[in-house]
Amino acid sequence: MGNVVVVGAQWGDEGKGKLVDWLSEQADTVVRFQGGHNAGHTLVIGENVYKLSLLPSGVVRPGKLGIIGNGVVLDPYALAAEIDRLAKQGVIINRDNLRVAENVALILSVHRELDGLRESGPVGTTIGTTKRGIGPAYEDKVGRRAIRLMDLAEPDALPARVERLLLHHNALRRGAGLPEFEAAAIIKELMDIAPRVLPFMDVVWRLMDEERRAGKRILFEGAQGALLDVDHGTYPYVTSSNTVAGQAATGSGIGPGQVGYVLGIAKAYTTRVGEGPFPTELHDEIGERIGINGHEFGTVTGRKRRCGWFDAVLVRQTVRTSGINGIALTKLDILDGFDEIKICTGYRLDGHEIDYLPASQAQQARVEAIYETFEGWEGVTGGARSWKDLPAQAIKYVRRIEELIGAPVALVSTSPERDDTILVQNPFEA
Repeated sequence: MGNVVVVGAQWGDEGKGKLVDWLSEQADTVVRFQGGHNAGHTLVIGENVYKLSLLPSGVVRPGKLGIIGNGVVLDPYALAAEIDRLAKQGVIINRDNLRVAENVALILSVHRELDGLRESGPVGTTIGTTKRGIGPAYEDKVGRRAIRLMDLAEPDALPARVERLLLHHNALRRGAGLPEFEAAAIIKELMDIAPRVLPFMDVVWRLMDEERRAGKRILFEGAQGALLDVDHGTYPYVTSSNTVAGQAATGSGIGPGQVGYVLGIAKAYTTRVGEGPFPTELHDEIGERIGINGHEFGTVTGRKRRCGWFDAVLVRQTVRTSGINGIALTKLDILDGFDEIKICTGYRLDGHEIDYLPASQAQQARVEAIYETFEGWEGVTGGARSWKDLPAQAIKYVRRIEELIGAPVALVSTSPERDDTILVQNPFEA
C-alpha cells in the first residue's frame, strides 16, 4: 500500500510541516482531511519559507495535486488570501494543483463572531480556540444547517439555506443581546467570494478513487494533534473534529482499507497551546529555555506555547488510537546541552499509579507525572543526518522513547532543514 497518513501524536505543533514536505516529494497527491485554517504548517525549502494554513503542503512543489477533503471546514476568504500570499512567493495555485471537495462545509462571518463571543467569556468558561470560527462551523455541519461549497453554485437556492442557518444563529445573538444578521449580507458575502473558490470544486471521493486505481501515491495530511481529537483528546479542551488517523478515510471519501502506513509526529519534548491539562508542563526556567530554544510560538496565532518534558504515556495512547506504525521524532536538537532530561513514564492519580490519561476532566486535572531521569548529552544533535552523528546519550534517549511508546522511531528530525533528517524507515516503502 503506497499511501501514508501523517498525524500529530501530541497536541499539535509537532513539526509536521517539514515531514509532510519531505514525504510530499515522493507523493503524487496530498490531501487535507480535517480541521481548518486554525492550524498552520511552516515549510522551509531552500531559501524559501512558506506558511500554510488551509492548503495541502504539496502545492508548493511542481507536479503535485493538493486536495482539500470534505472533513475540512473551509473559510473561502482565508483560502483566497492564502492563494494570493503564495502567488507573491511565485507559487501559482490553479485547478491543475488544487481541488476542493464540493461537500466541504464553509466558515462564515457568523461563525467567526460566535467563536469570538464565546472566547471572550468569563475565566474558566473558555476553551482557548483561535477564534477563527472552526468550532461553530462544525456545529452547523453536524446540525445539518451548514452552507457547503456546492451551494455557491446554486445562487437561486442559497437564500433558503441562509435563512435556515440564521434561524439558529440569530436566536443565539438575541440571547446575547446582539443585533441579528441579515440574510442579504450573508448572501453577498458568499456571492462575492464564489468566483474565487468555485473553480477548484470537484467530486473528491471519485477523484480519490481514480488516483488510487491509477496507482498514485497519496499522502494524507492531518492538522493539529491526536490529543486534540474531539473524541479521544483532552475534552473539552479539544478541537471540533477528529484528528486521529481514522479520519483520513472519512474526511476524504475513501475506504479505511486504503489508508496504509500511519506516521505519527512527536516532539522530543511536549508543548501545548491554549487551555487544558498538561501533566508534564514546566513552569520554571527549564520550560522557558525549551520554549526559547524551540521558538515555540504558533504559526497561525503567534501564541506562546506551554512547554514540558516528553510524555510517553500520552504518545503511547495516541499510538494506539491512531494505529501508528512509526514515529517521526522532531526537535531532538532543542534538548542539546541539558544536564538532565526527564521522560514521563506513568501517572499518579489519588495515590494510585496508572498508565493512561483518564477521559474524566476532573481526573485529568489531578494526575501527577512520574518521571525517569536521563543524563543529558554534551554533543550537538542539530544537523545530524545519521545515527553516528548523534551523541551516545541522545541515542539512548531515543531508544527509551521507542520502548515506552510501543512504536519504532522511523525518522529523527534534527533541525527545520528538510535534509537534516535521520531516516530509519521510509513510510512509502514500508
